[in-house]
Amino acid sequence: MGWLFYTDRRIKSYADEKAEITRLCTFETDIRKTELLKACKVGSIWYVAAKVTNADGSPVEDATYVTDEDGSITFGAVFLTRYDDGCWGYKDMEESAGPVESRAPLSLLALLSELKDPESYAHAWRRRCRDWAAIPDYEEGDRIKLAAPVTLTDGSTCQIVTVTHYRRGRQKRRCYRIEDTSGLVRLSKASLTGSVLLGAASPVLAEFLAGQGD
Repeated sequence: MGWLFYTDRRIKSYADEKAEITRLCTFETDIRKTELLKACKVGSIWYVAAKVTNADGSPVEDATYVTDEDGSITFGAVFLTRYDDGCWGYKDMEESAGPVESRAPLSLLALLSELKDPESYAHAWRRRCRDWAAIPDYEEGDRIKLAAPVTLTDGSTCQIVTVTHYRRGRQKRRCYRIEDTSGLVRLSKASLTGSVLLGAASPVLAEFLAGQGD
């Protein structure tokens, strides 16, 4: 499905977006009912868990999901959103369709029904979401080893770095000191996937590093 934009510009805020996402995920026919259980916004992307039940109370049969004890299934979906000249738009994708965006919180994943196929797109998506959630929130002075060397713009690589920061105006910005060269580099959170802590900074070192540039 492509992008759908609301040209009436009625969607203007977080609350408006959440209300519309809720409406889109809540509908009922003579056969089935779908209701939103949870919606979480990460950046400009909404992640949702939606529950499906049969109107006659019989168990929902589905090729992708294992039916829950109450006879329902709950699936995950991703809503990409953006504003274009003040008009809000979205593009939605169910988890089994293979969405790239994979930062759904663990609390939302816990609501989803089990999957029948461990090799499915949905299974891979959930794994990426869990990998993202598992990335540690490293502290100033922590020495870490990346899962794989990162290639820098000058062609060199780095794999062991120490968390530090630099200043831009009044703001502190996180960066990493390369062990081999002592140079500084910015790393995306995604590049920290699978990284390991080699050594936590001592309180004294962490305080010293945090104060650099003040």
